[in-house]
Amino acid sequence: MNAGADDYLIKPLDTDHLQARLVAAARITSLHRQLAQQQTELQVLNDELTAIARRDPLTGLGNRRALEEDLDLLEARVVRYGHRYCMALVDVDHFKSYNDTYGHQAGDNVLKVVAAELTAQARGGDALYRYGGDEFLCIFPEQSLSTGTLAVERMRIGLENLAIPHADNSHGILTFSAGLAVLDASHPRQASDLLKEADQALYRAKQLGRNCVAKAASQPA
Repeated sequence: MNAGADDYLIKPLDTDHLQARLVAAARITSLHRQLAQQQTELQVLNDELTAIARRDPLTGLGNRRALEEDLDLLEARVVRYGHRYCMALVDVDHFKSYNDTYGHQAGDNVLKVVAAELTAQARGGDALYRYGGDEFLCIFPEQSLSTGTLAVERMRIGLENLAIPHADNSHGILTFSAGLAVLDASHPRQASDLLKEADQALYRAKQLGRNCVAKAASQPA
């Protein structure tokens, strides 16, 4: 028993006794199988719940929780492995007036469309999040400000080409503005500082007339 046996019989063997023991052993084995299956199913459910907890329910993109967790990893990879990341903060132009004019349901649909367009234009490895309200955040691994700008410009033009009517926008269609910043080993700082720089660049894009992409100041191209 100490060696791992679950039961034992002594000689001479009794057929009825042996049969009873085999029935009991079969039941125990079946219970072990069921328990293992339940544990597997529970792990699958836990994984699904974790994924749901990291996903924005409206757009299907990563939510703020996912962003915060991923930013910690991003910051650590820059410090430890010398990786570089370009971050773009995207804001739908005059979204409040769009909501007021066309209604909140239409506003929600537009956010889904924007999220879908960002996803369609993103490349493998890019990470997309709904930052809050009508703001989205894109992270481009191993990209500089210049190449990151090209990536966001592709997204901006993609949305512009959809030509979604927006009467209160000077362009007459739905557009977005974006601000970019880059994080690399040559310019070490916290990811929260990178967010502030991207936000400041977004503010500059709005000052420039919206529907454009602006880079953070005093950073390498």
